[in-house]
Amino acid sequence: MKVTAVFDIGRTNKKYILFDEAYQVVREIKEVLPETVDEDGFPCDDVELLTKWVQGHWEELKKEEEFQLQAVNVSGYGASFVHLDAWDKPVAPLYSYLKPFPDDLAAQFYGEYGDPMKIALQTGSPPMGLLNSGLQVYWLKHNRPEVYAEVKTSLHLPQYILFLLTGRKVSDFTSIGCHTALWSLEMMDYHEWVKNEKIDKKMANLLAASSFIYRFDKSVIQSGFGIHDSSAALIPYRMAFKKPFILLSTGTWCVNFNPFATNPLTSEQLERDCLHFMTPEGSGVKASRVFMGREHDYQVTRINEYFNLDPEYCRNISFDEKYLTQDAPPFYPACMEGNGPFPEPQPGPWQISAFATPEAAYHHLLIGLTHIVAESLKLIGVDAIPTLFIDGGFAKNEIFTQLLARTFSDKEVFTTLLPYAAALGAALHVTRPNTFEFPGEIVKVEI
Repeated sequence: MKVTAVFDIGRTNKKYILFDEAYQVVREIKEVLPETVDEDGFPCDDVELLTKWVQGHWEELKKEEEFQLQAVNVSGYGASFVHLDAWDKPVAPLYSYLKPFPDDLAAQFYGEYGDPMKIALQTGSPPMGLLNSGLQVYWLKHNRPEVYAEVKTSLHLPQYILFLLTGRKVSDFTSIGCHTALWSLEMMDYHEWVKNEKIDKKMANLLAASSFIYRFDKSVIQSGFGIHDSSAALIPYRMAFKKPFILLSTGTWCVNFNPFATNPLTSEQLERDCLHFMTPEGSGVKASRVFMGREHDYQVTRINEYFNLDPEYCRNISFDEKYLTQDAPPFYPACMEGNGPFPEPQPGPWQISAFATPEAAYHHLLIGLTHIVAESLKLIGVDAIPTLFIDGGFAKNEIFTQLLARTFSDKEVFTTLLPYAAALGAALHVTRPNTFEFPGEIVKVEI
């Protein structure tokens, strides 16, 4: 059987997936690897354990007689670097992007290179601390100079995994361009601060091609260059649907992607949690974020406690139009200060005691969340887009999908189910089929 292999490296699950020629999954190996801590005691992925896991599975896969490898690629989470020495060995932990960025170092950085909003406008990267992965390298240079001196090459995580598979060291647009603060969108080059710090000298060559030839034993296969998972998840949609669309990737965060917006981000958009991604070819993708899943779960816990409910009760509440016209107190989010389209402090908690039933409270929670998501979509140009796709956990929430479809009644709204979107995108990008039909479930939301 001819297959394409994708190593899909998430924060929690490490997987490799085999796709047949029809892009159906024929094997999935998944494992949760134990974390370790860095030298400050902060939790992080264990780069040594991850390296052994990838190399072990790759060597086994190359020897299997059941499958004929045609191609290989990597999708992986962004905002994480692996720093290699002259012998291509990691010299530092795989630092977590959740690690706090020191205030004094932030003051030093912005004092030298300009106002945070100026850098954000030039790079499409809101100030996010170590989630701006370029600042991870800056932090390493200034906080761990003895370690930094050993670094010959810094690779984003997807490209490090690709290096383990093929021995080739590259950079790619999707990792360099995902809220890293490394890339000047105006100059289409590394930002001046990166060059001033000579950090660009630590980066591997940046390539926009989709694949290269990789040889092992007597086999010749295509290899991708690794791809950031969020950008990879867009690829099946971009290949299957030609009409402009926005993809709502929902979960703990709702991240909205508009690959068809061409204008640069404004300061208002950046202040309201918009950011910039890049396609593998180097074109821009406007995105906006809402902490929807976290807010939903927090408020559902409050509803359950107030009405003394089973934790699963709200999951089974069906959509009912009568709640759309009932008077209710305004919705005040509890988990969105400093993020989303309304980052300002809220005047108080949302008043669940104003509702007579959990059904009424839950509907109004979703009404409030849908309003916030709608504002987030407007920030990235939804008015000019005819189609919305809802992917992830909230695609299964009938109340949310109905509310969104009614909010944007002039558009087609679809729910989709594509469990391996990032891995599939990585497979498609390396194999480049002439024709491709969307392989997941897709259902139009009827009002």
